[in-house]
Amino acid sequence: MNIPEKYPSKLLENAVQAIGSLPGVGKRSALRLALHLLRQPVENVHHFADSIVRLRDEAKYCKECRMISDDDICPICSDRTRDRRTICVVENVRDVMSIENTGQYHGLYHVLGGIISPIAGVGPSDITVAALVERVKSMVTSGETAPEDIEIILALSGDVEGETTSFYIYRLISGFGIRVSSLARGLGFGDDLEYADELTLGRSIVNRQQFKP
Repeated sequence: MNIPEKYPSKLLENAVQAIGSLPGVGKRSALRLALHLLRQPVENVHHFADSIVRLRDEAKYCKECRMISDDDICPICSDRTRDRRTICVVENVRDVMSIENTGQYHGLYHVLGGIISPIAGVGPSDITVAALVERVKSMVTSGETAPEDIEIILALSGDVEGETTSFYIYRLISGFGIRVSSLARGLGFGDDLEYADELTLGRSIVNRQQFKP
């Protein structure tokens, strides 16, 4: 039987509950972190708390790629040296960071904000697929680049949900006459980009292959 934790202070209890609401943080870890913060200089804790509040209140999502940014357009999209003919489609912000750390990719990104998962109740309308299709359509109709020179890299996980999402996107954009590719399978089935080592991920990008539905 689980005995409810007794706290000597309601303030401590509230702090533990707040910290424990974070993913992967249990009650014991939350208590340890709360007591750690209590021992820190006041200015350090205020800076910590202010950083979290400012992140929530001031962080934006890039209007082009949906990456987290301080401004309306993120540094990657505003960098004119990037290859603007290539868009790497990823599930989340962590995947962008993982790919950037490889130093092997110099194009743009599109962050879906999730993947299609009927079990989790996530459908195409819950992620930014429509915005991606509009980006591709705009690139093709602008006439600045020939369709065959435009490449969309589907860099999603190799599990069932990732493959389903990749196939769904492919069906929507393949008619534009562009190149659609996917990461070389240096990554195992079901692997997440976040946990792939930089060397393996870098090779998967460099050796990417034509997407085959």
